[in-house]
Amino acid sequence: MAEENGTAEKPSYEQARDELAEVVKRLEAGGLTLEESLGLWERGERLAAVCEDWLEGARARLAAALERPDGGDAAAPF
Repeated sequence: MAEENGTAEKPSYEQARDELAEVVKRLEAGGLTLEESLGLWERGERLAAVCEDWLEGARARLAAALERPDGGDAAAPF
């Protein structure tokens, strides 16, 4: 996550997902010190939380888009 002037900028879902995949790859490859492994693990946890936040937001937007204004029960379009 980029930091500029002391404020953290939230990466896009795709950026966080790609970086998380790279973190996992590095951890699985091994050859790291314990300190490096712990740092990567912590970074991975933060990236996973960012991804989860994006997915929760997407779920909420989708649910809102599928709600009918009259409250009626409509069949899901998919």
